[in-house]
Amino acid sequence: MRRILIFHIAIVAAFLYSCQNKQKKEITQIVKEWQGKEIVFPEKMIFTQFGQDTVPYSLSESPYKIVMYVDSVGCTSCKLQLHKWKEFITELDSLSRGTVPVLFIFHPKDKREISYLLKRDDIDIPVCIDEKDRINALNRFPENQSFQCFLIDKDNKVVYIGNPVHNPRIRVMYLRQVTENRYVADSGLSRNTRIRIEHTDFDLGKLK
Repeated sequence: MRRILIFHIAIVAAFLYSCQNKQKKEITQIVKEWQGKEIVFPEKMIFTQFGQDTVPYSLSESPYKIVMYVDSVGCTSCKLQLHKWKEFITELDSLSRGTVPVLFIFHPKDKREISYLLKRDDIDIPVCIDEKDRINALNRFPENQSFQCFLIDKDNKVVYIGNPVHNPRIRVMYLRQVTENRYVADSGLSRNTRIRIEHTDFDLGKLK
């Protein structure tokens, strides 16, 4: 019985090791394929606010842009986590002085759901609802949802690939790149003011 148990554990361990190796190879392959690749944007992209009202918006010639493609597969709310994106965008704008736009491009299965999510989390930046999935047809983004977000340079070439909201390491890489390595992770200096108090004890006299 003990030998059978050990044999089963060995099989499971070998399977997990094989899966990890396969996953690492997949990630390495995706990164190699997309590093330096140009993101091609469709002509006449229509941007809306809260997924409803059309707003005038053109792709700026900024030094960097973040492109977040959201397909129709799975739970949109779970994938997006817009409340975390709102925090990230606030920090990004503060560090870059608003020079790095975040482009959400949705290919939704339900347009009304996108509108609801954007309003719920108060994401008021212009977004593109790409119902015909034109941008994916031009670029063939990875099916792995963890690799459908890109930091691109002024020539629309991929600098980094990965979701900064889901992966803390990717977040640091993005912020260091757009600040020319001035960003210090986890220091709190980028967002918070530190206050130093010299005296922490006070004599209030005698109290009844």
